[in-house]
Amino acid sequence: MSLPRSVTILALGFAASGAVHLVKPEVYEPLMPSWVPAHREVILGSGVAELACAAGLALPRTRRAAGWASVLLLLGVYPGNIKMAVDAAQTRNTTVKAVAFGRLPLQLPMIRAALRAARG
Repeated sequence: MSLPRSVTILALGFAASGAVHLVKPEVYEPLMPSWVPAHREVILGSGVAELACAAGLALPRTRRAAGWASVLLLLGVYPGNIKMAVDAAQTRNTTVKAVAFGRLPLQLPMIRAALRAARG
């Protein structure tokens, strides 16, 4: 069975984002809510999780489990996206605002794609 386009896009997005998490973790540090401990370790761990989800989504034998893991991962990082939007609301930079607020609704199709993979 071929991989649905939405799942392919999700896997590619996880692969790219996971790589950035590991290579340039400082990009994600401003997104971390203050109540999360060990920011750098969480960023690196989420990068590894994204890479694992990307690989799992690409393989038919692991796609269902990776789909559920992807749902959990996307829900887990959502507070960072909310923080980014709250912080962006304080800036005059309209590009930063657009990116920050644009990310929030984009999580929904990503979660839908992960659910599609999880349900087979």
